[in-house]
Amino acid sequence: MRIDQQPRTRWVDQSAFEPRRPDLRLGARSHRVDRSGAVSGDRIAVQHSVRTSTAEYSLLLNAPEWLGRRGVGEALRDAVAELRAVDLTYGPTRPESLVSRLRRGEISPDSYAPLADLVDRCAAMRAATDGWFDAWAVPGGFDPGGLLGGWAVERAAARLRAAGIHDYAVLSGADLVVRGHAAHGGPWRVAVHHPTDRHRAPLVLEMTAGAVGTSGVSGRRGHVVDPHTGEPADQLVAATVVGPDLAVADAYATALYAAGPAGLVWFRNGSDYRALFAHRR
Repeated sequence: MRIDQQPRTRWVDQSAFEPRRPDLRLGARSHRVDRSGAVSGDRIAVQHSVRTSTAEYSLLLNAPEWLGRRGVGEALRDAVAELRAVDLTYGPTRPESLVSRLRRGEISPDSYAPLADLVDRCAAMRAATDGWFDAWAVPGGFDPGGLLGGWAVERAAARLRAAGIHDYAVLSGADLVVRGHAAHGGPWRVAVHHPTDRHRAPLVLEMTAGAVGTSGVSGRRGHVVDPHTGEPADQLVAATVVGPDLAVADAYATALYAAGPAGLVWFRNGSDYRALFAHRR
């Protein structure tokens, strides 16, 4: 599954981490935005946080000056509205959401184009992971939760690009999507801390296009189920995947967490996705 822009990610030498302060940090408990670097005079830099019923998001925009503050504000409101709309319309815990209605057999996937896209993505990831990501292998039926958050972020990011903003970062927990450049004019510098081991040195990435998805960020056991047995997955402490699209990276991370080291085979043979963390308990 590809998108229009391939990932551009450089793994930075750890010796360069201290003098080159990261713009973004992904860690065990929450993401963090580091305020650093000057803002170019022909750009409008905006940072905004929003919480839905299921997640908290941070949006960082490095918008062109020609768009104007009103245009940037409208683009930001549109992206936030999309995040809220996905939560309200597709959340599997909401009785009247489209996903809940689909589970009850009241509608078909083809009833709404975005719902059909969501179902198709889940089916594609079930095939790509040999069934280790399976949105249908849960009590009650179809549940796209393993990639729904990433799908929401990608839809919000598409709204930003449609408005003319091509330099941005959208973060949620230990997940993120970035495009273009940070406010200082260089690539986004992302420090990815190990999701459960706070004493490990972070892996530093420089990114102009790509996504990072993580499963196991809470450190809780049993929150991901082995779809083949129905038992809680218990081989890994965390799984983190980087690649072009956050919905796909999230699904891969969930599947890798469930499958354990055997799932590393998915990232060979020229895959656009790469496992950053996959540590045994």
